[in-house]
Amino acid sequence: MDPSGRQNDPATPSPSEPLRRDPLPLCGRTVLVTGVSRRDGIGHAIACRAAAMGANLFCHHHSAHDADQSWGADDVDAVLASISTHLVDGARLEHSPGDLTDEQGPERLVDAAVEAFDALDGLVCNHALSGGDGALGELTAPMLDAHWAVNARTSLLLTQRFLHHHRPGSDASVVLMTSGQGEGPMSGEVAYAASKAALAGITTTLSDQVADQHLRINTVNPGPVDTGYLTDAAWEHVGAQFPRGRFGRPDDPARLITWLLTEEAEWITGQVLSTEGGFARWRAGS
Repeated sequence: MDPSGRQNDPATPSPSEPLRRDPLPLCGRTVLVTGVSRRDGIGHAIACRAAAMGANLFCHHHSAHDADQSWGADDVDAVLASISTHLVDGARLEHSPGDLTDEQGPERLVDAAVEAFDALDGLVCNHALSGGDGALGELTAPMLDAHWAVNARTSLLLTQRFLHHHRPGSDASVVLMTSGQGEGPMSGEVAYAASKAALAGITTTLSDQVADQHLRINTVNPGPVDTGYLTDAAWEHVGAQFPRGRFGRPDDPARLITWLLTEEAEWITGQVLSTEGGFARWRAGS
């Protein structure tokens, strides 16, 4: 009992206890990560980090999207093999392809992960639609609907199904992914920015609903990250905006995202967090 008469929290270390960090803070926990299709991608970095921290992993991939992009699709078997090298003894990796825009796709994916591991402790909605966008004057209803369906609707349905399987009272964490649309303009990407803004905007509402169930929901803006598309010419144009002298790497946001999945972050929910490395939009063109 402390001097105020309140019961001491048994989870609070006593002065005699060393405050050493657990080297495997996700050991025994199971995490579902979507959009794990490319070794250059953020999803791969998140899965590798989570595996190295002890997690069981269920990875979703949808290579058809990447095949339509300039960077092309990766070898999914090679992606999964790379993640497997980081698994700790006793941990497992399972995976499933899927188009999450299918009406039942999010529910099927979460159910498959629960069937494989009996329970889920973390969800990272990393998937996103890139391309097929435009500025005002170029937008169409299908363009807007496509970005909403992939970036916002599927993330909400995945989170809803995750809640369905959540064990009340057990610590669990959901991480949604937004972008930098609130920090500065995203020229020519109205549909993408609108769909990502929806996730940032709904974070407080979602987290409030589930807070008393020990389910945390946060949203991360990974900042500008080179996932295989950065050219020398592009770096020459934007390099002055990066005070550390380099572009973001997939592992930069992955470190924050995986930490949010651990019990160390149990007091953090309803937040929109950025990992931009000091990226300064005002320096553009300097």
